Amino acid sequence: MGTILLLTPPFTQLNAPYPAVPCLTRTLTALGYSVRQADIGLETTLRLFSSDGLRRVLHAVPAGSAASPRLSWALAMADRLIDAIDPVVRYLQGLDPTLAHQICHHRLLPESPRLQRLEELDWAFGTLGITDQARHRCTLFLEDLADLVTEFHAPLYRFSRYGETLATGATRFAPIARELARPPGLVESFIGEVVEKTLKQYRPDLIGFSVPFPGTLLGALRAARVIKHHHPEIPIVLGGGFVNTELRELQAPALFDLVDFVTLDDGEEPLVAILEHLAGVRSREDLCRTFVRHRGTVRFLRGPTPDLGTAPKGFPSFEGLPTRRYLAILDLLNPTHRLWSDGRWHKLPLAHGCYWKQCAFCDTTLPHVADFRPTPARELADRMERLVAETGQTGFHFVDEAAPPALLRHLALEILQRGLIVSWWGNVRFERAYTPDLCRLLAASGCIAVTGGLEVASDRLLRLMNKGVTVEQVARAAAAFTGASIMVHAYLMYGFPSQTLQEIVDALERVRQLFDEGLIQSAFWHRFYATAHSPVGRNPAAFGITLTGPPRGDFAWNDLEYRDSTGCDADLFGPALDTALYHYMLGEGLDRDVRTWFDRRVPRPRVSRHAIRRMVTQLGDRDERTETKRHLVWLGGRVVIEADSSSRSRKNHRVHIAGPGGTRTFRQTGPVARWLQAILDQSRPRGRGTRAYLTLEEASRRFPGGEKGLTAFADGPCWRWLREEGLLLV
Repeated sequence: MGTILLLTPPFTQLNAPYPAVPCLTRTLTALGYSVRQADIGLETTLRLFSSDGLRRVLHAVPAGSAASPRLSWALAMADRLIDAIDPVVRYLQGLDPTLAHQICHHRLLPESPRLQRLEELDWAFGTLGITDQARHRCTLFLEDLADLVTEFHAPLYRFSRYGETLATGATRFAPIARELARPPGLVESFIGEVVEKTLKQYRPDLIGFSVPFPGTLLGALRAARVIKHHHPEIPIVLGGGFVNTELRELQAPALFDLVDFVTLDDGEEPLVAILEHLAGVRSREDLCRTFVRHRGTVRFLRGPTPDLGTAPKGFPSFEGLPTRRYLAILDLLNPTHRLWSDGRWHKLPLAHGCYWKQCAFCDTTLPHVADFRPTPARELADRMERLVAETGQTGFHFVDEAAPPALLRHLALEILQRGLIVSWWGNVRFERAYTPDLCRLLAASGCIAVTGGLEVASDRLLRLMNKGVTVEQVARAAAAFTGASIMVHAYLMYGFPSQTLQEIVDALERVRQLFDEGLIQSAFWHRFYATAHSPVGRNPAAFGITLTGPPRGDFAWNDLEYRDSTGCDADLFGPALDTALYHYMLGEGLDRDVRTWFDRRVPRPRVSRHAIRRMVTQLGDRDERTETKRHLVWLGGRVVIEADSSSRSRKNHRVHIAGPGGTRTFRQTGPVARWLQAILDQSRPRGRGTRAYLTLEEASRRFPGGEKGLTAFADGPCWRWLREEGLLLV
């Protein structure tokens, strides 16, 4: 096999490479294949949002088009739009930061529709946040230009997705095929030009598309159609997250007019099997987890899985990708949503699958959730160091369904031991393992934010969905994270089967209190949807619902329609929940009765207005006598002992302890001073090698005077300062 070309389709994401193709690239390269990768979504976007591209957009507006306000604005401002577009893109790429002043002072950007509606931004950025404010304005400007493209050239196009409504819930392939058969419009022409240029550059012998979301399927198939038209001899493989979830029962022969193979689940093994087949060392019947067309019908082949040996999986390589050409867009001011689109985060999994894999709304029967295989902390740290060395970027987004707390603990210690300076965030379950000390350890290793599911914010419904947490548990974990200066984002859900209006109101009251107490800083309401691969979809009767559709077709099968005879019509209340949450994130309306957000009469909350505060204050300080099996970790520096021969006191030694916040001196006896020096040195992560950390029990036995002596010492100022400064029990 010659060159393998792996493509990220239009339009996946704009701020950084999506990790699927880079992960496949590293694995196949390690196996000795010649692999190239390209992000044709980014290239199409940059071609569209350029001065030449914008000229084509404006000149190609169909004659006789109705003079909408957007078109009138664009035609009147055409010269200024064309002049501004290239500087805007350069600014979002970080290539011309001084433009921020021109952008924020209304000198560069024509007042587009979104910018005209924009409120005063000082509340979001202050008077000094000119860089972020400029990025936000530039993003809104591009979104307005994207609306122009949507209105007059490509109704299925949006700023960062394409054909999403067509692919979502597409049980039959025929509507997609009809769209693909339509003569190409302007956006389709841009995609075709990028594809042809990419083919000429790499001259591949096999092409693979990874399709992660519904909004990327049509772009991938458009590109595949171009390839088949010009180079029908090149085999095309289709895989990715959307395929793994939606196309498990694929029966559409027409899809194989565009692609030759459709693979399920982890793409490495099926791709290797296809390469072996094309090289003549594996029969077609022995392809692995792969759909093919055979005599006009679709077959799924379950041949033996290739042995990848020691080749890494889930470890991206960005070689060949133009990482500095991505756009640091800032479309939403939600603090956590900014992280998804803001900055170039390396997306890295800590493990394959989910260690909990029991939530009733999740696709727990699919291998990417059910098959849990953690990566050792040392190997993860090796990967992080290598990515920093390869790219110069030190930000990481751990993309797991839920990061295992024990693995995070080991990884944090590994990061601190190496002196690795990184920033990271990821998804967690708000469980008891997240003590204040563990959260402080995670923060010291670079954790800046966590996201996790509070979901319906009702203990009854949390039990029904088998979430494995309670509202009180969420509040306490959130308090621990926030106390360590780690931002907390809560995933919220409404419309879960059997949820009543009373429970919706109570949930909003609990969310209000969490914001009011400063325990969460960001959140988002999601409408519940039943899916075919979740416990709800597989056993609807257990959740009190009846499935009503859709009819099975030959293409996608995941989103389910259902009737809930016990719950309320949750769709009536979504706007009120969103409005309240928007204001809570601004720190507004936290003293309002939650009923005032609704446009109809709703019941009074049954939740005490200070329920969350009581949950957190009842937590109190942990009794260290029950923590003897936990390990001591000291986040500070070394201890220096200075003997004071002139002192007549038993405490004739000065102990200078370098803490993270400064140095403090205590007077101690010689034995206690030496004990302090020994245990703090043995508790420091930096450069410790393979030495085990002391437990509190072991440290107690070594204390002069034994465990009883340590009990008295622990009540004194030195131990209290150490615990406050950074002596952790984890």
